[in-house]
Amino acid sequence: MALISRFDPWRSSLCTCPPKLTFNPYTGCDHSCVYCYASSYIPRFFECRPKSDLLRRLQREAATLKGETVSIANSSDPYPRIEAEALLTRVCLAILAQSNCRIQIITKSTLVTRDIDLLGKAPSTVALTITTDDGDVARLLEPNAPAPAERLKTVETLIAKGIPVSVRVDPIIPLVNDKPERLIGTLASIGVKHVTASTYKIKPDNWQRFSAAMPQVAEKLKPLYFEQGEKKGGYTLLHANLRLKLLSNIRRLATANDMKFGVCREGLTQLNTAACDGSWLLAAKQR
Repeated sequence: MALISRFDPWRSSLCTCPPKLTFNPYTGCDHSCVYCYASSYIPRFFECRPKSDLLRRLQREAATLKGETVSIANSSDPYPRIEAEALLTRVCLAILAQSNCRIQIITKSTLVTRDIDLLGKAPSTVALTITTDDGDVARLLEPNAPAPAERLKTVETLIAKGIPVSVRVDPIIPLVNDKPERLIGTLASIGVKHVTASTYKIKPDNWQRFSAAMPQVAEKLKPLYFEQGEKKGGYTLLHANLRLKLLSNIRRLATANDMKFGVCREGLTQLNTAACDGSWLLAAKQR
C-alpha cells in the first residue's frame, strides 16, 4: 500500500479541495481530541505509531513526484508528542524538500516551527488548527494538544519567517465556539491570510467522548443533531440551514478582516472565496 496517495479517494460530495496528494508519517494521533472522526475508522487511533518502513518507502515514492501538492497529514497530526524525539516527520520533510512537490502541513502542534528551515527549501504552507482561543474550552476538547495561546505564537513565528499560514477554526460547535469574533480579529492582526472552518460532524465514538467532556452542552445539542439534523456520508450533521448560518458568519468575519475563507467538507462551495484548504497560498508564495 502506497504512503503517498490521492486525497479523498472516495470523492466525497462534501469535499471541495483542489486535487492533491496526502501522506501520513504516523498512524493514529495522541492529541486525543474529543471531536476527532478519524478514530471511527482507524483502529487504536489514539495509540500513535510510525508507519512501517517509513523512510525507505518515502524515498522511493517521493522520487516519482511531478510537482503535486502533498498534504501532511489528513488522518493524523504529523507532529504528535513522540515526534520531538523520533524526528520522523523532520526526515520526511527533508526527503520531500528534495523532490518535485509542494508541501502543505496540517497540524495543531507548536513543534512545526522546528522545521522552518526545511519548509523554506520547497514551496510550503502550514494550516494550523485553532478551534478556540479559550484555553479552558480547548483543554476539554483537545486535552493533549498545545494551548491556543501557544499555537497563536506559532502562527506569528511562521509568518515572520516567511511561511504562509492558514488557520483552521474547526470544528465549529454550537454553544461552544460558534462566536469566534475575537479569534478572527487576532488572526488578522498577526498576518493570517486565510481561514478555513467546518462544523462538528458526529460519529458514535466522538459523540460519546464529547458527551463525557461537556455533558451539559451535549444535552442541548441533541435536538439540533438527532432531531433537526441530517445524515450525510456516514455522519450526523447539523441541518444545512444552520450550518450555512454558522459558516456564513465566519466568512463575514474573515472577509471583513481582508482574509480569504473556505469551508471544509460541508458542500457549501458558494461560501469559498479561495481554494478551501488554503493551498492557494502556495502559488501566492511563489510569485
